[in-house]
Amino acid sequence: MTVLDSTTAVGEGSLLASILGEESFLPPEPNSIEETGLSSTMIDSLICKYLMMVGSASGRQIANEVCLPFRILEDLFRLLRQRQIIVHSASAQLNDYFYTLTDKGRQRTQALADSCAYAGPAPVLLEDYITSVDAQTIRAEAPKRHQLEKAFADISVEPELFDLLGPAINSGAGLFLYGAPGNGKTTLAARITACFGQSIWVPKTLTEDGQFIKLYDAAYHQAEENDDRSILKSSGHDCRWIKIRRPTVVVGGELTMDALEIRHDPVSNVSEAPLQLKSNCGCLLIDDFGRQRIEPTELLNRWIVPLENRQDFLTIATGKKIQVPFEQLIIFSTNLDPSDLTDEAFLRRIPYKVEVQDPKVDEFHRLFEQLAKSFGCEYRKGAIDVLLNKHYRPRNRPMRRCHPRDLLFQIRNYCAYNDLPMEMTEDHFDRVVRSYFTVLSGQTGVPSEPESRVLAPIVDMGQTEYLPTSD
Repeated sequence: MTVLDSTTAVGEGSLLASILGEESFLPPEPNSIEETGLSSTMIDSLICKYLMMVGSASGRQIANEVCLPFRILEDLFRLLRQRQIIVHSASAQLNDYFYTLTDKGRQRTQALADSCAYAGPAPVLLEDYITSVDAQTIRAEAPKRHQLEKAFADISVEPELFDLLGPAINSGAGLFLYGAPGNGKTTLAARITACFGQSIWVPKTLTEDGQFIKLYDAAYHQAEENDDRSILKSSGHDCRWIKIRRPTVVVGGELTMDALEIRHDPVSNVSEAPLQLKSNCGCLLIDDFGRQRIEPTELLNRWIVPLENRQDFLTIATGKKIQVPFEQLIIFSTNLDPSDLTDEAFLRRIPYKVEVQDPKVDEFHRLFEQLAKSFGCEYRKGAIDVLLNKHYRPRNRPMRRCHPRDLLFQIRNYCAYNDLPMEMTEDHFDRVVRSYFTVLSGQTGVPSEPESRVLAPIVDMGQTEYLPTSD
């Protein structure tokens, strides 16, 4: 692996890893088995398991599957042939051959698969991964105002809120976003990672003490490289690693304590990395905090030491304790007051608490005006004034940032169903308000908010995509 010398100056008083962006870390292509840090026995087993799955494959196809250069595997192919584990089944291009397992090889491989079913990219040593996290830490970037403005360019954020968020994001420390539901905490938190524009390299799989731990997860990691690379070309980097955007891992009410530990499958003997490991060098958003199936204090006690020391301790299947980095911007989004959820000791470790308040009238109008373009209709200020005077002020109904989008969404559906032009009219608003807000029988005062999950509370003015959120 290549980590550029962090003592090299590229400007007075600055570290190279802090300012070189994507060039601060690059995993180079290994030139020998020794450089991978893996044993030839482990690589042999991956080769044989792949052949057992596909039946027959060329040497370069096998190299592509295990993510190692063909040139360093040629000696292994030869040794496996000498031990009568594999045989040539046909010739391939570029002085290569198709290989298949012998009867002896199939028996041996079946025993290997029964012991550990993992087959795929060769793993990366845990110590190499730790080095990569240190080189790519999110705290080294410290985004400035212009980076935040770019990240939030197409959503509506009040200047006061923007000024509060800036220093918190710049610090890379923990952050509480709290306030009433429907005002955009979830979408706002998901946008924060965009302030850290750098891409990072992560291993597809880790190994420690002979155990395989899957790290790359397409559900949370957005790959930037073309993984359909030609088997005839050198990639220029270690293909056991994959280049991704800085991750944003979002978990909500489904979060359990098991998700924060290495999960081992005793049948396959393969493990899955916990959420905080998958979010390293990115953001970890605990959405709807306080409504998980576990007690908030239990979750907070699990993380109180990692938040302080930026290190976590996990247990692998062999019972061995391993120390791993805890290097992410952790964000708690909640509709509850943080002081009602935890104690002062934990709140001290989350230095920034930012309240996302209801929009003011002028911002409410501005949201409708901006959304009118994406919905393909004319903005009518008078219709919004009537909406406020008729359906909000008499009932003391609070304005939420999700309301303009949600109401216009229902108007569009009504107009499409009845073959009517999409318009902001008093009649249309009267109709959709009745179906959007829940009014219980015999209820007086403020009607409740919609019981269904609201859609993307922070408004994306350039798109008509509706992002579900638990706010």
